[in-house]
Amino acid sequence: MIVKGKMLILSLLTLTAVLTITTTTNTNTTNTTTTTTSLIPRDGQKVWTGVNEVLTDTLRTAAVVGPSCSFILLLDDSTTNSLVNSVTQVRQRSWCSVVVVVSESRTFLATLANWSLKGRLLVWATRLLVVTRLTLPHLHSLLSSHWTFSMMNTIFLNLEQLRPDLRCTVHTWLPYSPQGHQAVQLASWTPTRGFLYHSGYKLFQEKYVNFHGATVNVTALPFAPFWDEEKEVEMVVGGDNNTETKTTIRYTGMDYLTLATIAQALNFTFYVIPTSSWAEVARLVEERVSFLSPVYHNMMPQRLERYDFSFVYEYGSLDFSMAQPSLKPQWQSLYYPLTEVVWAATLLALLLAPYLLVLITHTAWKAGGGRSITQGVSYNDMTGMLLGQNLPRRLPTNASSRVLVATWLVFAFILGSAYRGNLTASLTLPKFPPRAETLQELVNTADKITMQPYGVEFRNFFAKSDSPVFQKLAALIDFVPSVNIGQEEAVMKNQAHLENRRYQQLRIAERFTKRDGSVLLYIGRDSIMPGQAAWPLPHDAPYTPVINRGLMAVIEGGLYEKWNEDLLLTVQRKSRKKQQQQQMFKEKGEGKTKIEGEGSEKEEKETKEIEEEGSEVEETEIEGDRRNTEGFTALTITHLQGAFMLLVLGLLLSLTSFLIDLLPWPSFKFLSTSSSLN
Repeated sequence: MIVKGKMLILSLLTLTAVLTITTTTNTNTTNTTTTTTSLIPRDGQKVWTGVNEVLTDTLRTAAVVGPSCSFILLLDDSTTNSLVNSVTQVRQRSWCSVVVVVSESRTFLATLANWSLKGRLLVWATRLLVVTRLTLPHLHSLLSSHWTFSMMNTIFLNLEQLRPDLRCTVHTWLPYSPQGHQAVQLASWTPTRGFLYHSGYKLFQEKYVNFHGATVNVTALPFAPFWDEEKEVEMVVGGDNNTETKTTIRYTGMDYLTLATIAQALNFTFYVIPTSSWAEVARLVEERVSFLSPVYHNMMPQRLERYDFSFVYEYGSLDFSMAQPSLKPQWQSLYYPLTEVVWAATLLALLLAPYLLVLITHTAWKAGGGRSITQGVSYNDMTGMLLGQNLPRRLPTNASSRVLVATWLVFAFILGSAYRGNLTASLTLPKFPPRAETLQELVNTADKITMQPYGVEFRNFFAKSDSPVFQKLAALIDFVPSVNIGQEEAVMKNQAHLENRRYQQLRIAERFTKRDGSVLLYIGRDSIMPGQAAWPLPHDAPYTPVINRGLMAVIEGGLYEKWNEDLLLTVQRKSRKKQQQQQMFKEKGEGKTKIEGEGSEKEEKETKEIEEEGSEVEETEIEGDRRNTEGFTALTITHLQGAFMLLVLGLLLSLTSFLIDLLPWPSFKFLSTSSSLN
């Protein structure tokens, strides 16, 4: 037993009495005395005399007896804000708690309701019993106007008559019922009859098992693939043939489908409150205007100070996307197919083989068997054979020379085939420069990192870190209005964009994927801040358990991942269809002129035909193995820069040789062709 000020807290092994401080331990017997009358204001003692009997019966009937329960009694002449905070600490350390408030002052009860929200006094497991004496209009007004009384696990024990004809009624507020939100009388009590329940009710009524078709408010903004919206505009003909525009918003996304599934199970519908920012979305949840925000939110310590979170249903990663590193012009592209050792061995073979051919033919010529060739001719012919030219007619005819030439041809064929194959591969599938994959590489590479406006919380969180890497990350973060702008800047500049991985994958598939399947952006391998994600709900919301059970059922059933795959596939289909239609417009629009007067009708007809053709092509590709047979990689000047540089170098050498030949000194004309020896 703890007495603190005018508050009485009894932690009992068996709890059956309320207005008593005398308790028998380890028994179900309660000694009811009048020793607590000193806790009641002097002018109200006559009102509460004998009320302990009905309270004892109430708590026994409500089955709040437990060895680890805490009992808290609050009186209207003693309760303060600091006292509510102390009571909250007791409640948090207890397995279950029962709070009894004794007061007939509407002002005090309203103040207590506000204090209990600010001090987080109550959760759904906490049972609040208010003992009062009010008229029914005042009682109903009090029940309906305060979250603590209308939404929490609260009942009012209203004294209608005092002794000797003592009579009490029990009231509560049902926010969701077949008749809508209403105050209901659960039971009545007299000393002779005890409790007389109304049909279908019990003292502490379940309020959130069935919402009976009610509409609840939620807040959300587009955040694909979790939550997205599409506006459909249609023309409606009204009276006097006036045409009006009707806009219908259709919601999609994995979180929307999850909420729709939970709503169907709990029998409610929802209305999305229009909001302009994520800060407003969270503020309305915090103020309990919004039932919840059914959109992916990262769980962060500073957010928990403002609202609670549901069951963790998603891996809350924060990832970065950057532009694919582009190929830099490199003249060594012709050099890459072979290693340095192979090039050195080829050069050595090109130096030795012509010398051996000259040696063999000269020896045979001296022996009177055939003709000899000069060293220049030999090098010219052997180099030509290595490059795939035809065999020259002046080759010697002796057997040893033929064996050498045949060996050289085989060597040239193998080396040329390998070089051409590797050259084709290196040009069509080039080696890209290294790209940033980790946080350390990101902060060392990017000039700026963008986020949407809600990223202010993340930047502040990173700035408070002791890690120099996260501090540098916070210094690089800047804000953009949307993810599309952030990713567009990442494509054009040396920037990165921070966002959820699923969201970025969807946007990349929708806006930054080419017809051949290649993408302009990539997502880094490592996450910036791996964590958990859930739905924001108001602090200590009584319906949190039923929402959590629904979320858990959706995740465990595999529906969430299935919806994600379907949405991603739908976006890929739309993107592919759009690009095909654009290509068809381009192809059919070439060489055509529009005739004034009939151009509009003709263009509309062609557009319809192109859309039908695009749909047929799309269905054919989806039913197949989804290979894009029309796609190809065109070689650019970046790929073939080495070949052009080699051509320019050869032209310069040829020009130099030509100029040397024009000089008047015969000794410089060393490039003239030597005559063959007979």
